[in-house]
Amino acid sequence: MMKERILLVEDNKALSKLVKRKMEDNLDFDVIQSYSLEETNNILEENDDFFIALLDLNLPDAPNGEIVDLVLSYDIPSIVLTGTIDEHIREEMLTKGVIDYIYKGNMEDVNYIFSLIKRLSKNRDIKLMIVDDSQMIRKQIKEILQKHMFKVLVAAHGEEALNYLEENKDIELILTDYNMPVIDGLELTIQIRKKYNKQQLPIISLTGSNEHLISAKFLKSGANDFINKPFSNEELICRINNTLDAQEHIELLSRFANRDFLTGLYNRRYFFDHINDFLHNNSQYAIAMLDIDHFKNINDLYGHDVGDMVLKKLSMILTNNTKGSDIVARFGGEEFCIALANVDEKTAIGFFIKLKNIISKEKFIFKNNSINYTVSIGITANNKKENIEELIQEADKALYKAKDNGRNRIEIC
Repeated sequence: MMKERILLVEDNKALSKLVKRKMEDNLDFDVIQSYSLEETNNILEENDDFFIALLDLNLPDAPNGEIVDLVLSYDIPSIVLTGTIDEHIREEMLTKGVIDYIYKGNMEDVNYIFSLIKRLSKNRDIKLMIVDDSQMIRKQIKEILQKHMFKVLVAAHGEEALNYLEENKDIELILTDYNMPVIDGLELTIQIRKKYNKQQLPIISLTGSNEHLISAKFLKSGANDFINKPFSNEELICRINNTLDAQEHIELLSRFANRDFLTGLYNRRYFFDHINDFLHNNSQYAIAMLDIDHFKNINDLYGHDVGDMVLKKLSMILTNNTKGSDIVARFGGEEFCIALANVDEKTAIGFFIKLKNIISKEKFIFKNNSINYTVSIGITANNKKENIEELIQEADKALYKAKDNGRNRIEIC
């Protein structure tokens, strides 16, 4: 699959090569370079499929920003780069519809470009909702957000917003005005916080410059941030980006706490924190302990890096063959625990027989070596024991029985 492309138009060849190298090292894009208006025109006539364009405002054959008009005529989202700060030109460029106007003064400015492109790429999968009774303001904010590649829903008041939220569980951030009919923004925030906390669904309130007390009420009621009207496009986007960055950072920390670093599976801590809810919600279930046979031999023969690759490959197989309602966790080393939801004993045994066979047929190629491995599995299904430690012990007993009886087999207790 071909990578998406970024068009970089910069007549300073040393700077252009530096930016290209750093972008391709840090971003998953191909960077196509151009040094003039004429060269850019030839590139676009041949292929205008670009994720975004970075445009130097002053080129030898286009000293007055003509490159911006050319690239925008192909409907390519564009970021303007300039070596001079001019408020009039900045306003003119933003009015044309460029995403941003960036001063290329030092390396920090270049790093900002990287972070902006990463953010824009992520934004394509993010759905936001604007809640405001003013059609003009809804339209204005929607255009700004769509320019930054967000998916956007709009609602005229709080009741409509709650209905949309019920139908669109993938909304990731809400911008809400205060003064609205039916349900105002403050009550909307209170209602949303009954179902979603600040990390699950951020809310940014939009308040008038004379409504400082309302801003405080919003924050106390669960808003993540507020913006005073009137606001600049850049302030709006910066506050949204900061809120989303904070949310992603929290999610990353949560992932580190709940996921195994090597395989990405849930870790032992997550398993024990959530297994009681799992058992409560499933009248039928199976719990299995799975262990790679002779895993030490793989490490000794090929090295721990290859052993890690085997663990990651096995984890992918386990993930791809289980459902979202199941729990798959790495307990440590080559040992895994799988909790299957809504299965009787016969179905569970059939599932694990199939899984064992899939794993035994998997070949791992390393430096012309074909590495095969098998697993032993111990199962307990719909066990009446209420203590999870006892259920794990039962599955462990079955696992050791499978190992004692020759490995590459399944036993049940």
